[in-house]
Amino acid sequence: MDSLPTDVELWARAVDGDAEAFGVIFDRHARAVYNHCFRRTADWSEAEDITSVVFLEAWRRHKELRPERDSALPWLLGVANNVLRNRYRAKRNHRDALDRMAAMSAEPDPADDVAGRIDDERRMRRVLATVNRLSLADQEVLSLCVWAELSYEDAAIALDVPVGTVRSRLSRARARLKKLLASSSGNAREPAGSTAHRRGERHTALRPPVEES
Repeated sequence: MDSLPTDVELWARAVDGDAEAFGVIFDRHARAVYNHCFRRTADWSEAEDITSVVFLEAWRRHKELRPERDSALPWLLGVANNVLRNRYRAKRNHRDALDRMAAMSAEPDPADDVAGRIDDERRMRRVLATVNRLSLADQEVLSLCVWAELSYEDAAIALDVPVGTVRSRLSRARARLKKLLASSSGNAREPAGSTAHRRGERHTALRPPVEES
């Protein structure tokens, strides 16, 4: 049986005008990008919007860029980080008001799926309340290496930094996060998971960010 084409091969086909090849790349990596965006925002709807922007940007630039490794995921997560940074800057002055609105909107709903989404977002906000006390560089390396489970080499591609920088940042981020967790009282334990939410089928994308790889 023929082996499946790599992302590099699919990308080359897309450059030659094969839109279906790019669709295969989307099918392979959309869930991972979606999970990554949720872990950085604690909001399923916003994660969905950002995922759409990431793949629109990837398609817009598909003739300019090629994946550096067999998988396009590190590059796609790098695009996601850029979109997230831009959104954070735009929302910085309004974050407190948005948090209050989100808390007010979390009303009970008879639909299990909606209730599950609200529960995921509430718990993810508790995680981010601690993680967001780290520097942006530490947040990014944790989300890529621990939550998205990228290798050091792939995280280096996503962050556009040397592999050694990824290693040192991750070690520093873990140490700082452990200190923050140790100093905080009533720290809630979060369930682990790696799959994304789908309508009618709720899973969690939460994972403790201080687990050793």
